[in-house]
Amino acid sequence: MRKEFHAVDICGRVEQLPVLALESGPKIAFFNLHGNVSLTEHCGKALAERIGDRAEVLLTAESKGLQLTHCVARELGHPFYAVARKSKKLYMQDGISVPVHSITTKNEQRLYLSAHDVELLKGKRVAIVDDVISTGGSEAALEELVRTAGGTVVCKAFVLAEGDADKREDILYLASIPLL
Repeated sequence: MRKEFHAVDICGRVEQLPVLALESGPKIAFFNLHGNVSLTEHCGKALAERIGDRAEVLLTAESKGLQLTHCVARELGHPFYAVARKSKKLYMQDGISVPVHSITTKNEQRLYLSAHDVELLKGKRVAIVDDVISTGGSEAALEELVRTAGGTVVCKAFVLAEGDADKREDILYLASIPLL
């Protein structure tokens, strides 16, 4: 069986993304930052340049956004960033949560913020950072977490805009990929 790939140019760096079928029907060009130090650093620096000084704190969802947001925070000189978890941990008993619907997840999930991260966002200008935006379900849940925590979303930054997400004017992204 021959593998299919989709080439994408991310700010001068061409990546060959494997094409994978989702259970729901469409195929995606799968973008994975896990373990790829060079690509994560490249994307983190480019996103940090685009975000600039708009935000006081960053928010991401686990898991692929974690290392990316770490790089962006370091580039911007932010000592902390907030992480929305996909499961409630013991230390999160006094945090907040919202439901999320994502194209790559079959069932509804929840995103959770610890009380520490709620305080980090409260009253702050927040940039949402993640690897890919497609239908916007995860991004909408992250926005709701920011509002619930008392912060203001000032920027939504992604490495890739998938499908029609590249038509949105309210996001920043480095490159676009089609839904196949």
